[in-house]
Amino acid sequence: MKPQRDPFDEVHRFSATLFTTAGKGAWTFAPIPPDLAPPVTGAWGMTPVIARVDGREWRTTVWKDKTRRSLLPVPKKIRGRKGDGDSVDVDLRVDRERALGPIHPLE
Repeated sequence: MKPQRDPFDEVHRFSATLFTTAGKGAWTFAPIPPDLAPPVTGAWGMTPVIARVDGREWRTTVWKDKTRRSLLPVPKKIRGRKGDGDSVDVDLRVDRERALGPIHPLE
């Protein structure tokens, strides 16, 4: 019997076009393709993830918007000069520790 793949080890890779919301304090997001969206593990449709955009990695949370679309917020310190309409390369995986809590080795 083959061992099953650990979903927390799966890295989803895709390209996305950034978009910025309107108004003061606007956010910039990379939409996640529906077939690659992580399962919701937290309240309000949020999922903790480890993301990499154009080679820069950080821990963040994926959001679901009102239309149930999954969005990766991409802060300025990660995207640099890129913004609305620019393309980025994304690697995304669910953050096991923040989703389930720390794993303790058997003693």
